[in-house]
Amino acid sequence: MFYIQDILKKRAKPDQSQELIFYRSDILSKPDRVTYATLYNEAKRNSSMLRLQYKISEGQPILLHLDDQWDTILWFWSVILAKALPVFSSPFSNLDEHRRKYTRGLSQLLEAPICITRASMIHLFDGDHTLHLHTIESLSAKEFPNENEQDDTTLGLQPSSPAILMLTSGSTGAPKAVPLTHEQVLAAVEGKASVRTLPAGNPFLNWIGLDHVASLIEIHVQAMWLGVDQIHVNAGVLISSPRLFLDLLSRHRVARSFAPNFFLAKLVSTMHNQAHDQTWDFSKLTVLASGGEMNDTKTCVAATSLLERYGAHPNVIMTGFGMTETCAGAIFNLECPSADVKEGRSVTSLGRCMTGINMRVTLLDTERRIADAGEAGDLEVSGSVVFGGYYRNPQATAEAFTADGWFRTGDRAVIDASGDLHLIGRTKDVININGVKFASSDIQSSLEQALGPRVNRTIVFATRMASTERVTVAYVPKSFPMEAEDLMEIEGIATRTCVTSTGSRPLVFSLREPSIRKLPTSSLGKISGVKMRSMLESGLFDEDIEFHSRTVEKFREMKAKHQSVIEVTTEESLMIEDFARTLCIEPTTIGLDTDIFDLGSTSMDLIRLKRRIDVRLDTSVPVVTFMKNPTPRLLSRALTTRSVDRGLESSQSANTEYDPVITLRSSGSKTPLWLIHPGVGEVLVFFGLAQQLNRDDRPIYALRARGFEKGQERFSCIEETVTTYAASIRKVQPRGPYALAGYSYGTMLAFETAKRLNSIEGEDIVQFLGSFNLPPHIKIRMQQLDWNMCLLHLSWFLDLVTEAYVDNIDKDSFRAVTQEGALERVVSTANTGRLQELGLGQKELSRWTDVAFGLQSMAVNYEPSGQIGVIDVFHAKPLQVAASSRQEWLEEHLSKWTDFCKTRPRFHEVGGAHYTMLGPDHVSKFASTLMAALMERGL
Repeated sequence: MFYIQDILKKRAKPDQSQELIFYRSDILSKPDRVTYATLYNEAKRNSSMLRLQYKISEGQPILLHLDDQWDTILWFWSVILAKALPVFSSPFSNLDEHRRKYTRGLSQLLEAPICITRASMIHLFDGDHTLHLHTIESLSAKEFPNENEQDDTTLGLQPSSPAILMLTSGSTGAPKAVPLTHEQVLAAVEGKASVRTLPAGNPFLNWIGLDHVASLIEIHVQAMWLGVDQIHVNAGVLISSPRLFLDLLSRHRVARSFAPNFFLAKLVSTMHNQAHDQTWDFSKLTVLASGGEMNDTKTCVAATSLLERYGAHPNVIMTGFGMTETCAGAIFNLECPSADVKEGRSVTSLGRCMTGINMRVTLLDTERRIADAGEAGDLEVSGSVVFGGYYRNPQATAEAFTADGWFRTGDRAVIDASGDLHLIGRTKDVININGVKFASSDIQSSLEQALGPRVNRTIVFATRMASTERVTVAYVPKSFPMEAEDLMEIEGIATRTCVTSTGSRPLVFSLREPSIRKLPTSSLGKISGVKMRSMLESGLFDEDIEFHSRTVEKFREMKAKHQSVIEVTTEESLMIEDFARTLCIEPTTIGLDTDIFDLGSTSMDLIRLKRRIDVRLDTSVPVVTFMKNPTPRLLSRALTTRSVDRGLESSQSANTEYDPVITLRSSGSKTPLWLIHPGVGEVLVFFGLAQQLNRDDRPIYALRARGFEKGQERFSCIEETVTTYAASIRKVQPRGPYALAGYSYGTMLAFETAKRLNSIEGEDIVQFLGSFNLPPHIKIRMQQLDWNMCLLHLSWFLDLVTEAYVDNIDKDSFRAVTQEGALERVVSTANTGRLQELGLGQKELSRWTDVAFGLQSMAVNYEPSGQIGVIDVFHAKPLQVAASSRQEWLEEHLSKWTDFCKTRPRFHEVGGAHYTMLGPDHVSKFASTLMAALMERGL
């Protein structure tokens, strides 16, 4: 049997010369060097003292609260050799209340343990706790010789015995402790070492605190297990000057180290404008592990290019996934960033399992099942490197494991067809804005890309605002003091990014130097959003927020005095004011060419803007005018000609020239996504989805039916519609691959348009076709919908009437009344506020129903034929008239797509019902499912 103690004993033999190298303050001074043999002898002496002086018992927890890497390593092995259980304390919070609560929690969890610390840190233990404090200074003064030559440091142990306790769950309350057993740690280092062959004899470099499992197991213990040197340097030294990290890699010919995404970004930013005349040698650098947060592909490409320029291993950056519970990294991407670039990913894959771990994704349909490739669900892991349960916390253990023994990681994920893991976000790491949940990691990633090198660091977290949460963005400036113009620019970029991502305005502020020193940063460099929220709500950032707000406001006032340099017409100025008031943002954040879609507008925002301008100009502007002219400059030009009345008349006439393409987002590096309207003909329903897809880095277009505007004729047949849509798509996107999706009725049009595009290209150029809850056979349903019933379902779709009203109305009598009578009944029953919000009267609702009825009428004899290459079916709760249950809907209706697809259709469960699946309560999860499906198709 082999134990963790045996690793140190083996390296302490006389024929071994490996050593630990410590840079105490900076890398220019001479480092301290300690051989493994010296470490073993000193730790052996300390273990004797602990056993004889303090009667340490086997498995007894001993808390180590130390901030020096040598201290931590020495006393870690001292406790191990004493057959006790070392427990690494996380760095304490700078807030007295949080620190005291944390030490009380540790006292209770570990049952009044011995705590070893430095005299300089004793003052931190001023709370109400039962820790038995001992300083290194007092322990080192005790004279205890080594025990006799008989070595009993493993006597009585079992491989399944806990060797280490690692703390998790933060530092503001009672933490959880993860026991890592001897066999678990040994399986972990063996698995990590087998992932990629390292050059023999070259050292590892660590700059993270040893209280983090990655630095302890992945660097310290693995380096010792492999018999190579290890270099340790303080994190503050490298973070303040990332170039020194490169100097160390070259100086020591390092084979393996660690760098999370934020540090890679700092490396790239630091070296961007510096001459590349260095003499660095990274030829031995084979693994630069990166984890703890999502990795941006662009950052990995830039960092890899920098490192390879000086000889580093191709794909040297190895992104991956791991937790304290899995002994750090256990799933690795060995093809980063080459495979990620090839697949067009904005965020890198996390790769595949090493030896010792298994992964699966599960989701809940009617019961829990294992997800198919590409389906999003909950990530679970098992295997020899996975822990067995939390220390003295049976409730947390029971909640953390499935009935068949898999550990619930708490992450949402996808495993693609190649077996690679992709995280979607933490199940608990969300910001809930008016009932819609947004992954804070997605917002963080969007902000980091948008702000680029303008700031040193961005921190995203949730805070309370009235009855909901809001996105809060704190950032570390590039330098001090910051110019007011830079503060305003950063706030503007952050605001536009957050509004685009979430549809809501964030709180943005810069951190001053005193606050930066208080940031709750972990050993890995991560900053807890929960702790940031607590600090903000307790008033610790009040001065930062006030300083930022005051500085920016003064600059805006000064800038306003000089606006005369820019010629802005009265109408343009009024339009900017309309945009600002509609979206509840400052007019100064909106320029003449600011796109309302880039500001994160929802469909209701567009309707409210229309309503506001209609009232101001005493007229009615077609919705499409706003869609086609989404900036203040374009919209004011469209509405202002020789006179207001004549100008509007001219505008309406101009818009009679039909163009079905509505651009929801014009930029992005991935294959564009084309969304085809439902049976109501309008595309407003896609606005919320487009906002949620903002993080997917792809252009998004919607196709709107003909017939809404004065003078426009409705489509006469499916053939005419498909011909128009295919030509419009090719005009914007001349070449494939194409990605199409249709909502409800729009699925039929998407299917026919896909066939048309394929026939033009002579191959299956449509590589994604999404059906949003529609089966291939629809004519029976279309035959049930006369004009009155189209009006009824349109009113339900627009939330003018309730589902209960539609279910309970006497359908036969409603069909029997005239169109005017049906309109009167609906309008008299409809939600008056909603009618006003949408700007709908009987005339407007009648015209809209004409379009919807025209679309339905085209398909009363529709029979699907032919095949397309692929189809992804997103299924929600069906209309009661279509099927009595989701299972019936799937098995008897949606499954028929198999007959019209050359490959097996893929089915994706989404939340909500037929008319609510893209609504506020469900659109976020729908977007995540859609992104995963597109990624699985390679788009």
